[in-house]
Amino acid sequence: MATHPNNNLAGTNEDSYESTEIRQGFVDAHCHCLPALDDGPPTNIEAFALARALVADGITTVIATPHQLGRFSDCNEASQIRQAVSDFNEQLNHNDIPLNIMPGGDVRVDERICQLIEQDKILTLADNRRYLLIELPHEIFIDIDSLLTDLASMGIQAIVSHPERHPILVRKPHVLSKWLDHSAHLQITAGSLLGNFGSNAKDAAWNYLNSGVVSIVATDAHNLRSRKPCMTETFLAISTQLGQNVAELLCIKNPARISNGQDIEVVSPHKQKVTW
Repeated sequence: MATHPNNNLAGTNEDSYESTEIRQGFVDAHCHCLPALDDGPPTNIEAFALARALVADGITTVIATPHQLGRFSDCNEASQIRQAVSDFNEQLNHNDIPLNIMPGGDVRVDERICQLIEQDKILTLADNRRYLLIELPHEIFIDIDSLLTDLASMGIQAIVSHPERHPILVRKPHVLSKWLDHSAHLQITAGSLLGNFGSNAKDAAWNYLNSGVVSIVATDAHNLRSRKPCMTETFLAISTQLGQNVAELLCIKNPARISNGQDIEVVSPHKQKVTW
């Protein structure tokens, strides 16, 4: 797979790193910023440092997505996350950090998901029952086709997190095509496009973008050491490769639509099976 794709999306590649201007703040729809909940910042001090880095990276709104289910099955329930978001927003305001946090979850795939949503145990993104961020285990393949159908019956669409970092999914484009046909969306990690997760993830991420099947880009930031935010640099890279209109759609407009419970806009119609 080629690292630097040809431009076959809407928009132009006339923008450059020097000329591109970011017209408004980013909305980050996948971020582990809440203190002491999962594998994000373990302390308030580190959470404040991450929040300041997010602001410095041009991000104005974050949907906090602590891990739910999987190895976090017995913690991080919806009510706990809502309270943590409320407390953190108050602390950010007190410390003059201009960042708005919204509740959400990074939900490990589980046969109980629909039931747990009804029981108010797990959270949809921005807590608006429109979009659910789904994390798949990296070591095995699980077909979520039936889950997508069940979620759709509840008026909820799934967003599959970082498929470019899932080595089995990368080898199964026909499966992702099927999921896209069932109203799933794909979220790419900003750092993947810069090579922060290795060349295989970088190649896959750019090929997904070039195929027009990605709905949003998010930081999936956890800390300032190995998982820091890099949305501005990624926005500029996308603008250079695919045009600023595509970059704005993936990094600003669609994440904002998710936070507002609105329909996601597709980059290009999924009229053909994906062949990346």
